[in-house]
Amino acid sequence: MVTVRNQQVIREDGSVDLDAWIDRLKDKVEITDEVGLREVALYAQEMETAAIARDDAQWESSNSFYTGLEIAEILAELHLDTDALKAAVIYRAVREGKTSLGDVSKRTGGNIAKLIEGVLRMAAISAVMNPENRVVLGQATDQLDNLRKMLVAMVDDVRVALIKLAERTCAIRAVKNAPEEKKQRVAREVFDIYAPLAHRLGIGHLKWELEDLSFRYLQPDAYMRIAKLLDEKRLNRDDYIRSVVEQLHAALARVGVESDINGRAKHIYSIWRKMKRKNIDFYQVYDIRAVRVLVPDIRDCYAALGVVHNIWQHIPKEFDDYIATPKENGYRSLHTAVLGPEGKVLEVQIRTQDMHDEAELGVCAHWRYKEGSTGRSDSYDGKIAWLRQVLEWQEDLGDSSVSSVLSQFSEDIVDERVYVFTPEGHVVDLAQGATPLDFAYHIHTEVGHRCRGAKVNGRIVPLNYQVRTGEQVEILKGNESRPSRDWLQPSLGFLGTSRARAKVIHWFKLQDRDRNIEGGRELLDKEFKRLDVGKLNLDRVAQALNLKTADDIYAAVGAGDLRVSQVLNNIQEFDNETRQQELLPIDTRKPRVNPIASEFSINGVDNLMTSIAGCCKPVPGDAVVGYISVGRGVTVHRKHCKELQRLMEIHGDRVVDVTWSAEAGRTYPVEVFIKAYDRQGLLRDITLVLSTERVNVTSINTLSNPSDNTATMTLTMEINSLAGLGDVLARINQLSNVIEVRRSHQGNKDAKSRH
Repeated sequence: MVTVRNQQVIREDGSVDLDAWIDRLKDKVEITDEVGLREVALYAQEMETAAIARDDAQWESSNSFYTGLEIAEILAELHLDTDALKAAVIYRAVREGKTSLGDVSKRTGGNIAKLIEGVLRMAAISAVMNPENRVVLGQATDQLDNLRKMLVAMVDDVRVALIKLAERTCAIRAVKNAPEEKKQRVAREVFDIYAPLAHRLGIGHLKWELEDLSFRYLQPDAYMRIAKLLDEKRLNRDDYIRSVVEQLHAALARVGVESDINGRAKHIYSIWRKMKRKNIDFYQVYDIRAVRVLVPDIRDCYAALGVVHNIWQHIPKEFDDYIATPKENGYRSLHTAVLGPEGKVLEVQIRTQDMHDEAELGVCAHWRYKEGSTGRSDSYDGKIAWLRQVLEWQEDLGDSSVSSVLSQFSEDIVDERVYVFTPEGHVVDLAQGATPLDFAYHIHTEVGHRCRGAKVNGRIVPLNYQVRTGEQVEILKGNESRPSRDWLQPSLGFLGTSRARAKVIHWFKLQDRDRNIEGGRELLDKEFKRLDVGKLNLDRVAQALNLKTADDIYAAVGAGDLRVSQVLNNIQEFDNETRQQELLPIDTRKPRVNPIASEFSINGVDNLMTSIAGCCKPVPGDAVVGYISVGRGVTVHRKHCKELQRLMEIHGDRVVDVTWSAEAGRTYPVEVFIKAYDRQGLLRDITLVLSTERVNVTSINTLSNPSDNTATMTLTMEINSLAGLGDVLARINQLSNVIEVRRSHQGNKDAKSRH
C-alpha cells in the first residue's frame, strides 16, 4: 500500500489506475499476459469492494487489494514471472477469506491457485511459535507436519517463498501505527524467520529492510540512537563520499578500468550487530563510510583492488575475498578497508555487475520461470540446496524437535563463516564457533559417529576446540560407530551446529529404550552425585516435564530429547511445586543481593525471617526443609543434610515445610571441591573458567600433596541456580589434569553451635 499510494496510481474516487500500475510494472519486468494480470487485479478489487459493502469486521483494517498490488510490485523488482504477480495480487484476499482457492482456480487457472496454496502453507511457521518465540508444548506432531508442508512447498517452487517474503515486507511496513503488541509479534516473526530466509536466498535488499524494520520495533532505543548518529553525519558523509568517488573514478580510468562507483549506506541493524559482535563503539565501525565499485569482469575486480590499495593505506586484517571463497548464500565481492582522504576509515566493495545482481536479487538474479516451463539454472539449484538440507535434518530429528528445525532458519545468518581444509586440501565451509566434531559430521555422518579425536594443523586438540579459517582439520576415527552423550551437553561445547547435533540425537533415537534408560540414568546419576543433590522423586519431576515416569526421563535423556539442565531446572520441593524459570547468568558488575526473608515461602507465607544453613548451603533447585532455631527465625537446610537429620532427632517438632520463592537475580554461596594433578597454571585456568562464566568467588583454599603430585582446592562461589552450578562444574571438569570436581560434601563443623 505504501508503494501504491506514493506512486499516485489511486484516483480521487479511491479506485486504482490499473493501466498506470501495469505500466510501472513493465518498467521492471516483462509482462507476458497483461490482459490476464489486469483481470486478476479487477477480480481482487471486486472481492475487496464486496467485503467493504458487507462491513464485516473480521478482517484487518488494511485494504487487501492495495496490499496485493504492493506485493506484486516488490516481486516485479525481483523479476518474477507473470503467474507469480497474479498470485501476489489475489493472495491476501484468499488468506482473509474474501474468496476461496476454488474460485481462484476457476477464474485464473490452477497454477495461480497452487502458488497461493503454497504461500498459505508457509503461514504455518507462525502457528508453531508462541509470542515468546518458543515452540508450543504438546503439539510437536502437528507442528512438524505444518513445517514439512511449508518446506516441501518452498523446495518445489521457490516463488512460494518469494511471495511470502514480499507479503511479510508489506506487513512490517504497515505496522508503523499498529498497537504495540502487534508490532512486537510481526517484528519477532520477521526477524526470526523471514530476514534469515531472505539472507539464505541471497536477496540482499529485502533482507536489509526486514532486519532494519524489525530491529526498529524490537529494540527501539538502540535503533533510534544509531539512526540519530547516522543522521547527524549524513551531510558530511555525503560530501566526503562524493569526493572519494571522483578521486577513485579518475584513478581507475588512468589504468583503463571502466567503473560505476556509488556511495553505499550501511543499514542500521548491521551497524548494531557489528558493534555488539566486536564490542566496539559506533565510531569504530569502519564501513559506515563506504563505496561500491562495479567493474566489467573478475580480472578488473583485482585490478581495481590494486588501485585502491595504491592510493590509500590498507587497514590490516580488514580484507575479505568473497570472490575466491563465496559466502554460503552465494555472495561474491571483494571487501577492503582503507584510510581514505583526510585519514578517515573507508570501506570499499568491488564486484562485477553480475555479482551485484546476485547480491541484491539472489535466487532471482540468474533464474527465471518461463511460461509453461520449469527450467532451472545451476544457480537456482545451489541457492535452495539449504532447503533440502533442512528437510533432511528434520527427518533425522524426528517428531520431538520442532525447535531444532526452526533454528535452521536463523542459524548462521551472520556474515562471518569459517573456512577450513581437509587433509586432501578441500575447503569446508562451517559456521562460526564450529568444532572438529561439527567438521566430522559435515564430512559424513559415519565420520562423526566414529570420531575419537582430532588434529588441527598436525597438533592434537580437544573435540570442543573452535576451528578457525585456514586451519587444516584431520579426524581421528575409532573402530566403533558410537557418539558420546556428553556431546549433547551445551555447557561442554562439543557441538556448535544444529546439523551435527541432529545427527547425534538421531543415533541415540535408534537405540532401544532399555539402552537409553540405562544411559540416561548413568548420565543423571553422575550429575546428581557431582552436585550432591541426593535422592529425588523423579516421578514428580516427570510430571513437570510432561512425562509419566522416572524411566521416561532416563529414556529421554539417554536419547538426547531432554537435556540434563532441563531436569535440573525442574527439581524443586514437589509438594508446592512451581517450575523454576531459567535465570540469566550472573552479572558480577552489579551489586550482589544478600539473602533476605522473601526468598523462601514457609507454609505458603512469605516475608518471614529466614537464613541459609552454613552446613549444607542450599541453592535454588535443592529440596529444602526449614528448622525453627532460637533467635534466628527459620534456618533452611537441604533435605538430606546430616546436620538437619541430627536436629530432627532432638527437636522434630521444629521442622517446617519450606519452598523457594521465584525471585531472579539472587546468588547463593556454594562450596566446591576440586582435585587435580598438580601443574603450572592450574589455578589460572580454573579462575579463567569462573571469570568466563561470570561467577563470583568469595574464598579459595589450595593444598598440594607432593607424594602423589595432586592438588586439592575448596572454593566458595556464588551461584544462582542448580543448573548454573552444573554448567560451571562441567566446564571445570573439561580442564586438563582435573580428576574430580563436585559440590563439597564437607559441612561446616561449627554448625551445631548455631542452633
